[in-house]
Amino acid sequence: MRSVVASALALVILLWSSVASAHDASAWGGLFRSSDQGATWFLASPGAYPMAAIALAVSSTDANHLLLATDAGVLRSRNGGRDWTREAPNVLRGAVFAAAFDADGRRALVSTGGGLFRSDADDEWRAVRSPRGALPARVIARGGVPGRAYLAGWRGFARSDDWGASWSDAAAGLPDAPVTSVLVIPELRESVHIVVADGLWSTHDGARTWMKRDIGTGGLDALGRDVGDPARLWAARGPRLWVSDDGGAHWRATGAPLPEPAASVRGISAMGDMIVVASDRGLFRSIDGGERWATLEGALPAHLEAWPLVRDPSDPERLYVGFSVTPYSELWRRGAEGAAAWRPIDLASLLGAVAVVLLISVLGATTVRRLWRHRRVQPIR
Repeated sequence: MRSVVASALALVILLWSSVASAHDASAWGGLFRSSDQGATWFLASPGAYPMAAIALAVSSTDANHLLLATDAGVLRSRNGGRDWTREAPNVLRGAVFAAAFDADGRRALVSTGGGLFRSDADDEWRAVRSPRGALPARVIARGGVPGRAYLAGWRGFARSDDWGASWSDAAAGLPDAPVTSVLVIPELRESVHIVVADGLWSTHDGARTWMKRDIGTGGLDALGRDVGDPARLWAARGPRLWVSDDGGAHWRATGAPLPEPAASVRGISAMGDMIVVASDRGLFRSIDGGERWATLEGALPAHLEAWPLVRDPSDPERLYVGFSVTPYSELWRRGAEGAAAWRPIDLASLLGAVAVVLLISVLGATTVRRLWRHRRVQPIR
């Protein structure tokens, strides 16, 4: 018995210096749904680990039709997330970074690290030409007319009028830097607002010409809109929010900072005074226009980065938010470098974990045996 304990201990010491991959079982990624503007949340995606919800597309003609881009391919649901099927696993391999439905609510575009793909029917995907510097796409956003799509690539910005069959460069006049946030407002002459080089740029002519907006924040992290008022836009820098009531022409700081002073906002969705914010420190909600904030926990993952925050276009009360165990920046970096978004545990870490379990089991058995022997030799009083 002592030799077994010594061997297990030696194996633990030998492998202790190797890098081990671990997962906090209390923190799972995935997609979550709320039907009451973010007050309560429920898991809306398969709960099997690994799971990173990277992007979500909701059909504009069928609220139950969802496409979920994950670190292991694309999932499709026809019943609002209760059931999911894997889409074309032999075509859409590895992580998928962006997804969008066309204005018709049927055709779709997705981006992997190695290609851009289009679907005109369930499980039928074909590669289409991608703009230069597009892969992996950060955002694919549909326009206000069928066939119109905007793509923020790893580098550059492009527009398509035939749903990905061809692309035209739409970055003329913009800084030579990645576009990190895209907001399309179809109701206002198809206004498009983007964040590039921490600055806000807007266009009203299909991204042919751009206008720089001066917010006065010193930079921006994310953009959002008010679902009830197309002229009201939201922006964030760090834990502070800014609002515009005239389509982005003028801005003012509003409300109190988020409860996490080091938070970086990833997404904003508002309806009147009801605001939900996704950040690298989780999810926050305000019911009074940002004057007071509540940290949303409960059924949601704790201490994980939230990114895709999507409101159902046909049901403003319904919201979706995605979480990832692996930071989103790391997923995109791996995609840009052509690496797999999911990295299996290495052999040394696996052997180390086995050794620890073996050691604990042996020590436990030894302790139980000694206690049993001690009990047997106790004198009868």
